[in-house]
Amino acid sequence: MSQRKIRLGMIGGGHSSFIGIVHRIASYIGEQYTLVGGAFDTDYNRAIDFAKQLELDPSRTYPNIDAFVAGETALPADQRIEAVVVVTPNFLHYPMAKQLIQAGFHVICEKPVTNTAAEAVELEELVAKHKVVFALTHTYTGYPMVRQMKSMIADGVIGDVQKVDAQYYQGWINPVIHDKEKRKSVWRLDPEKAGQSCCMGDIGVHAFQMVEYTTGLKTKKVLSDLNTLYPDNALDVDGTALLRFENNVRGIVRASQIATAEENNFTVAVYGTKGSLKWEQENPNYLYFLQENEPMQVMKPGHVYASELAKQSTKMAPGHPEGIFDSMANLYTGAAKAIRGEAYLEGSYPTIRDGVRGMKFIEAVLASAKAGNTWTEIVD
Repeated sequence: MSQRKIRLGMIGGGHSSFIGIVHRIASYIGEQYTLVGGAFDTDYNRAIDFAKQLELDPSRTYPNIDAFVAGETALPADQRIEAVVVVTPNFLHYPMAKQLIQAGFHVICEKPVTNTAAEAVELEELVAKHKVVFALTHTYTGYPMVRQMKSMIADGVIGDVQKVDAQYYQGWINPVIHDKEKRKSVWRLDPEKAGQSCCMGDIGVHAFQMVEYTTGLKTKKVLSDLNTLYPDNALDVDGTALLRFENNVRGIVRASQIATAEENNFTVAVYGTKGSLKWEQENPNYLYFLQENEPMQVMKPGHVYASELAKQSTKMAPGHPEGIFDSMANLYTGAAKAIRGEAYLEGSYPTIRDGVRGMKFIEAVLASAKAGNTWTEIVD
């Protein structure tokens, strides 16, 4: 088995990009990739400066994605970039991912994967046609205790799932949403750049994907209530979606970006017939296990009781905190195994299927709210 590092490229993610830093550090942590080049900025001079800062070969830094694809595909197969990270504003995910897939690159993409469900379905078909790996970075699925939760539910430890509650509260839009001029400058509130949704498309879809990832259930219907706060604000900044699954199971996704002073308060609770599991993103090393008439158990990474998926996702000895970089790194490691054709455990990284499900959720939520808060089916 070859341990040669996968040659990695990046579209976007240059100077001052928080998510670009997260992806680069994550790719380094697992020692599976080496960043070779990319198209880091719409300003080519800034892109070159950024490449020099990272000590990359300037000849592998391109002014745009067209030049990137042309330049890399012209190189011999043993030299060209193999996998490409897309970390651009939402509206560019679909056209860029499509172009890269058709050129034969493996793709690691930020979410939401596209602007519409139809575009996501098209990408899924192209991924199958061109036989490439597509990883969607729902970062929180990389945490060891989220993976422990998934494994315990699959093993029936909490019995049959009967209720799911996912909450994702942030407050970052609150300081700008009340000023008409300021909110015009926020790209996530611009439909041309953010797509159909702000809050549900940005963080609500994380909560939805986490529900389906941990429980293995598929949402059948949603009923939603969304809030734009101001009539001239086109996109939602707050919302609630009720979920219906098979076997009379119910759930709820609560998401807000106007939850004043909240930072990244993402929590998931799954209630079964025999027990319950709770996880909090701001305290990710703790998984709470509750049973009737029993003391609450607190599970942590790195211990012998962890599932195989959780063990493979832990890099440190017990008691050493792991965070968002480590979580993202686990997704990169899973994708690396898939790119190399190695065996990997189910749930090692989110795929294009998660992207399709996420876009169908977003569109169903929007349709439900538009129809006056009615139950809307997610057709899969």
